[in-house]
Amino acid sequence: MGRSGRLERGATIIDVARRANVSAMTVSRVINGRSGVRPETRTAVEEAIRALSYTPNAAARSLVTSAELRIGVVYSNPSAAFMSEFLTGVFEEASIRGARLVLLKGEDGHPPDDGALAAFAESGLSGIILAPPLGESRTVLAALRATGRPIAAVGAYQPGEATCVRIDDRAAAYEMTRHLLDLGHRRLGFVIGNPDQAASAERMAGFYAAVREADGVEVKVAQGDFSYASGLAAGEQLLNGPAPPTAIFASNDDMAAAIVSVAHRQQLDVPRELTVAGFDDTTAAVTLWPPLTTVHQPLRRLAAEALAAVATEATARGRAAADRGGDRVLEHSIVKRNSTAAPANSRD
Repeated sequence: MGRSGRLERGATIIDVARRANVSAMTVSRVINGRSGVRPETRTAVEEAIRALSYTPNAAARSLVTSAELRIGVVYSNPSAAFMSEFLTGVFEEASIRGARLVLLKGEDGHPPDDGALAAFAESGLSGIILAPPLGESRTVLAALRATGRPIAAVGAYQPGEATCVRIDDRAAAYEMTRHLLDLGHRRLGFVIGNPDQAASAERMAGFYAAVREADGVEVKVAQGDFSYASGLAAGEQLLNGPAPPTAIFASNDDMAAAIVSVAHRQQLDVPRELTVAGFDDTTAAVTLWPPLTTVHQPLRRLAAEALAAVATEATARGRAAADRGGDRVLEHSIVKRNSTAAPANSRD
C-alpha cells in the first residue's frame, strides 16, 4: 500500500514472541535455525508462527549479515512508563535487524541543542528515530534533515519532514469519549496534553466531536503537558469548582493517574463517585488502584515500525525521495478496566 493511510500489516516477530511467551531474540534464533534454544521452547515458537501465519521478513533477516546499521534514538519524554515501552520496541526490532543503537537524551524534558544534534547525526549513524515530542519540533527536524539521514518520528504529524508512525489520535479520543457518554456521564472533564504537540490537539478534537453528538453535556477543560505534576494541577482545578465532572478523560496515563491521586486525596471513590480514563496504556495504567480504562496505542510496535522504516531507507540506496516519508497509522483499541462506571445518580 502507499505510505499514507492506515497501515495494514500481518503478525510481527513481537506478536510471535508474546504468543509463545519468549523474547523476540529467541524467536529470531528459531527462525534462523540457531542453537541454544530448548526443544520445548522451539516447539512453542513454531506453533505460534503457524497460529499467527507469520512470515519472516527476508529483508530484515538479510540485514543481520550486512554492513552494520547504526540507528540513533533521540528522546526527551519525561514519562518513564512511556519511554520504557518505546525503548523496548526499539531494542527488540534492532536485535532482529542486527542494528546498533546509539541514544541521545535531552535534559529536563528539552531537546538537545542544534550542535549536539548535528554532531550526533554525523557520528556515523545510518538513520535517526525521534521519540515524542521531538518529532513536532521544527528546530530538531531542521537540524537533522540538514545531515541527510533518514528520520522516523513516532506520534508526530509532520509527514513532509519525516516518516511519521502513529495512531489516529482523533478517532481514539472520540471512541473513549463515546464510551464515557454511553455510560451515562453528562458532566465531563478533559485534560489537554502538551500544547506543542499535534497529538494533543487531535485528541481534544476527538473529544469534542463526540460531545457534540450528545445532548445536555457540560464540559470543563484543564491544560496539562503530559506530566504527572500537570495532572495533579488539572485534577485540583476540575474537581474543586462547582458541579465538578462525574468523568474525567486525561490525554495520557500519567495525567490520569494524577487525577486518581487527587480523587483519593479528596476521599472520592473511583469509579463510584468519579470515573477516570487515560490514554497510552503504559504500565502506569495498571500499577495504581483502580487500574485505568485507557486508549491502547501499541507503543512497542510504533517504535519498532519507526526503526524498520529508517533501516529500510538507509539500506535502499538510490530510492526516489518522493517514496520517503509519509504517515504510517497503526490500530488502537479501548481497554476497559476498573476506573470507569456509570455515574452514581444513574444507578438503581
